[in-house]
Amino acid sequence: MTALRHRTAALAGLTALVGSLSFAGALAPAQAAEPASSRAASCFDPTAVGAGTGGAAAARGGRSGLDHRDLTPAQQASIEKRTRTILADRRGKPGGGGTGGTVAAGPVPVYIHVMADANGNGDVTDAQITAQIAELNQDFAGGESTSSANTGFSFTLAGTDRYYNTQWHQDKSSTTYRSQTRRGGANALNIWLVDFAYLGVATFPWDYAKNPSIDGIRVEYSSLPGGSATNYNEGKTASHEAGHWFGLYHTFQGGCTSTNDEVADTPAQSSATSGCPEGRDSCALPGLDPIHNYMDYSYDPCYNQFTPNQATRTQQMFSAYRS
Repeated sequence: MTALRHRTAALAGLTALVGSLSFAGALAPAQAAEPASSRAASCFDPTAVGAGTGGAAAARGGRSGLDHRDLTPAQQASIEKRTRTILADRRGKPGGGGTGGTVAAGPVPVYIHVMADANGNGDVTDAQITAQIAELNQDFAGGESTSSANTGFSFTLAGTDRYYNTQWHQDKSSTTYRSQTRRGGANALNIWLVDFAYLGVATFPWDYAKNPSIDGIRVEYSSLPGGSATNYNEGKTASHEAGHWFGLYHTFQGGCTSTNDEVADTPAQSSATSGCPEGRDSCALPGLDPIHNYMDYSYDPCYNQFTPNQATRTQQMFSAYRS
């Protein structure tokens, strides 16, 4: 089961960027990707990501789709029930911890896989990679805003690999290239930098046991800090996709429902956000849409918040599936 981040930015001004990118070749029934120019679910293309087919991917919206598969209420309820059972079982064992599932101190090792083409296109600089790790650390530590929660996670660069393969650069045969290049265990965040129709794609933590060799996130290389993806070049696509990797849903998951994204302090919203529309209120439920939340589909400059309950959820999911 993978998770895709699909950002839906206005098409105006993005045509040239999108036209130069091939569609994600990894969009198999069990995978999906997140467009590089839009995060909004409103531009979700069911034929592209396999909506309703049980596909296992989630994507950050952007150029062409949703960044994770469209979970049914029954599937979502099953995941939550399984997680509660795992955490309850662990609490009953020595050192099992409390309901919060506090994770042992120590940074998450990050392995960056630069998937350039045969001519070197997509070969990001070491400085961009360093800046991306710094962005992850800032965002997950709550450093972007005084209203953002510290998730308790930090990141350290554990290794960088560079490949010059045009097929891989275009995200073709993604299952193959991920299984051949992935490093580390369940706690290691692998990031593949590719050029595809999405901004990013991520696997969920509960899928690791069945598909450990493809666990991680795929990110449009031009979304790294200083990249060329207009409105999406501050490195926050990786933060969004990492949120999925830790077990967070989109803030618009479930639409205008009380269950929504399984997080109580993110107000419900009917659909994904495009841009940064202050005061947007798409549901007849308490609270304005959380357009500044990293798990919406807003522009990078609009992102600045994880909530306290999202922080708790990342800890619980990591404890259940990655520790």
